Amino acid sequence: MARPPSSPSSPALRPLWVALGFVLTGLGVVGVVLPGIPGTGLLVLAAACFARGNPRWEAWLLSRPVVGQLVRDYRAGRGMPLRAKWAACTCILVAVAFSLSRLSSLPVQVALALVGLVGVLYITLRVPTRRP
Repeated sequence: MARPPSSPSSPALRPLWVALGFVLTGLGVVGVVLPGIPGTGLLVLAAACFARGNPRWEAWLLSRPVVGQLVRDYRAGRGMPLRAKWAACTCILVAVAFSLSRLSSLPVQVALALVGLVGVLYITLRVPTRRP
C-alpha cells in the first residue's frame, strides 16, 4: 500500500504530531458513531499526523479493523460502498432536520441547510462509489 507523501518533521515537532493524531483519532471515532461529525475525514487526518510524528502509530491506526479499512480505502481512492453513502447522506439529512427544528434564527437555519446540502452533494457527486 502506498503511503501519502509527507514532509519530514523535525524531531521537536513529532510529539505534537502524535498528540494531534490522538485528538483527531478520538474525534474521528466519535464521528463514526454520531451523525454530523466527519469521522472518516478526521481519521484520515489522524493517519497523516501519525505519519509525520511516528509511523508506528500510523501502522497502529491502519491495523484497526473498521477504522483502518476506512482510511486505507480513502487513500487508495476506492471511495465508499453505496450503502455507506446512503447511510451518510441520511444521517446528514436527519441531523440537519433535527437541528433546524430546534433553531429559530433564519440566517443560522439557512447556513446549516447549505452546509448539509454541500455535504450530501460532496458525498454523492465527488466521492467514488465502491462496487462489490
